[in-house]
Amino acid sequence: MDPLREVAGRAIPFGAKNVDTDVIIPAHWLKTVTREGLGRGAFETVRAQPGNVFDDPDFAGAPILIAGDNFGCGSSREHAAWALRDMGVRAVIAPSFSDIFAGNAFKNGILAVVLPQAEVDRLLEVARTDPVAIDLEHQVVSTPFQDRFGFEIDPFRKACLMDGLDEIGLTLARNEAIATYEQRRAHDMPWLAPSLTKTTEKAA
Repeated sequence: MDPLREVAGRAIPFGAKNVDTDVIIPAHWLKTVTREGLGRGAFETVRAQPGNVFDDPDFAGAPILIAGDNFGCGSSREHAAWALRDMGVRAVIAPSFSDIFAGNAFKNGILAVVLPQAEVDRLLEVARTDPVAIDLEHQVVSTPFQDRFGFEIDPFRKACLMDGLDEIGLTLARNEAIATYEQRRAHDMPWLAPSLTKTTEKAA
């Protein structure tokens, strides 16, 4: 997972409330066995409407999405986070998120920023014409007009995002400790891992 410390650029001023995961990525896209290409199906029903913000060339490849309250509600499909990443989105700003979506977003390297509705409204206004910046280290969202909005984030999630560590990365970071434990267990309880014991003895 790529480290995330700052996200800056155009932000898609979506703003809709109660956007569920079926809107983010419709069910018929879930048959895929890969994460790649899901961005084409993201917000398909919204994109069917003329003049929608997702097909506006000004926001092509925008790394930030600004949404309304209760973003990501509905089913627990992780494909919603995959689709956003495939679109190039690295951060979503909203007044609130579904807990499951927020967890899936974190696991896929997407920062979920919670701000009060008034501050989200201000960002929606700015985003129509100007860029938005998110500084994860200092937990601040800013604009070219001196707006500075602080946000809270779980320290563990912040550290993982900044270091680019997903669940696999966290496990690999403990590789030496795991190997030491496996060797000790093989020595103390050889009946649980006879093949590992033989390998260790040959190496010695």
